[in-house]
Amino acid sequence: MGAFDQREKGFENQFAHEEELKFRATARRNSLLGLWAAGKLGLFGQKAEAYAKALVASDVEASGAFDVFGKIRRDFEAKGLHLSDREIRRTMTDFMTQAIAEIRTTP
Repeated sequence: MGAFDQREKGFENQFAHEEELKFRATARRNSLLGLWAAGKLGLFGQKAEAYAKALVASDVEASGAFDVFGKIRRDFEAKGLHLSDREIRRTMTDFMTQAIAEIRTTP
């Protein structure tokens, strides 16, 4: 294998690793976000865990932060909760920062 091929393989491995970390961080963020939203919705214990898992699963099925945001927004509106879009998005950002930190410290 030539130097160019080795370098290309190295870039492919790095890209795959970064994508895996991004996926794990997003799933962790969604789990944290789901637990936060569940608390706002008055769900606790197993119901909160189930809500968080459903949020993670919904993002895996239809990837995109907008889908997660939209689900939370609809659930809050259905429950009569009045949180601003800005507050929800800020919470999403805060949990992503936390998730990345957790992923980096976990082997």
